[in-house]
Formats: sequence, C-alpha cells, structure tokens
Amino acid sequence: MNKEEIINIICEKYAFLNDECKLEFSKYSKVLVLEKGEILVKEGQYSDKAYFIVNGCSRAFYLNNGKDITDWFAFENDFICAINSFFQNIPSPHFIEVLEETTLLVISRDYIMKLSDRYHDFERLTNRVATRTMLKLQARIVAMQFQSAEQKYQNLLSAYPNITQRVSLTHIASYLGITLETLSRIRKQHIKNLI
Repeated sequence: MNKEEIINIICEKYAFLNDECKLEFSKYSKVLVLEKGEILVKEGQYSDKAYFIVNGCSRAFYLNNGKDITDWFAFENDFICAINSFFQNIPSPHFIEVLEETTLLVISRDYIMKLSDRYHDFERLTNRVATRTMLKLQARIVAMQFQSAEQKYQNLLSAYPNITQRVSLTHIASYLGITLETLSRIRKQHIKNLI
C-alpha cells in the first residue's frame, strides 16, 4: 500500500483533508515496516514521531522493577506515540513494541505542527486523533477503577474480538491489571458460557 492510499484511509477514519494538504502530508511522512518484536521507542529515548498503524499491532509498556506492564494496545487504523515524550519533549518513560509484522506511516512532530499551522483540515485531524486517544485512555482508567476483571476482559474482547489470537495472554493480563492465572480462569469461564 502506498502513502496516498494510507492517507486516504486516515481521511476516511478521522477527518477530511483537501488535496493540497494530502500532498504535503505524503511529502512529510514515510512508510516503515517492522518485524515482530522490534522496538519503536525505548524508555529514556526522546521521541518526536507519531505512528499510524496500517496493518499489525503494537503495545506501549513500562518496566517497573523488572516487571513488564502493558498500558496501551494499538491496532489497524490507530495512532500511537510516546505521549509524554511527543508532547512534553522529555525522555519517554515507556517502550513501544510491535507485536507482529507491522506497517506504519510515520510523521514527526515538527511536520505535524507545520501542517496544522498551514491547513485547518490537518489541525482538525490532529484534534480528532488526540480526542480519540484521550477518550480511550479515560475509558481505561474508569475500567481499572470500577470494573471487575470479567468486565474488563469482556470490554477488551468487544473492542478487539481477535486480540487473543494476536497478543500474548501475558500482555493482556498485564493490560487488564490481573494475574495470568485470573485471566486463564476468566477465559475458561467465558468459553464455557459460549458452549
């Protein structure tokens, strides 16, 4: 898939961009293909890039006293970046890893700002991306505070029906804030209820 096709998908999913804006977006962005397990951003690294996932998936995670804690998944048609580093120009407190072969459209913060200043369409696009991301993260906070482990798992499956085929159960358990044993028990009960 070429950049123009990818940008058209972004327009369909997020916001209209006029032809001139699309042309400049294409000029300032690049396509990147990564293998499963490659790291996009490392803890402590400055990251000024935003990534649109064309196909594949990724996760953001922290290492806390040697423990791997997943806090964000991104799949096709999602954007992902090292939020703190991207917006505050500080070292990233977390890693971003691709979980399967992944094709991304990459654009730097400087070009995002330049396009936003030049085109109202692009500014609207960035606002919609930021709003969707913020709402997803807010929903995650609410789930962590108020939902049972079963509810969190059900909501994850509703949002990403095939996540268990694409992401390790260890990462899913970490994301849900539960143990692998609890996740296994919930999954057994879920499968039993489907039969």
